Amino acid sequence: MPGDLPDERAVDNRPEVQALLANLQARLAALEELLARASDHWGYEDLVYRFYHQSFKVFFLQASTERIVAALRDLAPDLPLNEWFLRIVREGTGKEFVMEDNQRWVEATAPILEAFFHTRFFLEMAVRYGRELAFPPRLLPSGWAALLYLYNLR
Repeated sequence: MPGDLPDERAVDNRPEVQALLANLQARLAALEELLARASDHWGYEDLVYRFYHQSFKVFFLQASTERIVAALRDLAPDLPLNEWFLRIVREGTGKEFVMEDNQRWVEATAPILEAFFHTRFFLEMAVRYGRELAFPPRLLPSGWAALLYLYNLR
């Protein structure tokens, strides 16, 4: 019946998961704004284009990546982030353009895009499931499951 509470067996009652969803929902407006900036013309379309145009401006994606990582960390500050994710972020941030990068463009810049795409994916999942979930389910949609992996909860 609509409005009834879910069957207890359907709910993931782990405190860390409950807190993650509560934090997603509490910060949803800020996360939506961050996702909008990471999806608009200048924060997404133009900067990905810059990779193919071989423009140093692709390096500007690093700032967005770092803002997104900070927001994701803030959702569960007591939980370590997934080590694979952190490795991808490390390999795609902290880089400064040097002219020699033009001679090895893909090797120099693809990690920047990869880090941005992973962080943007997790931000998108945080927004989606912050909007859609009334409770953390045990039967996991793939994006929610991925988000749990980000926080080492799966």
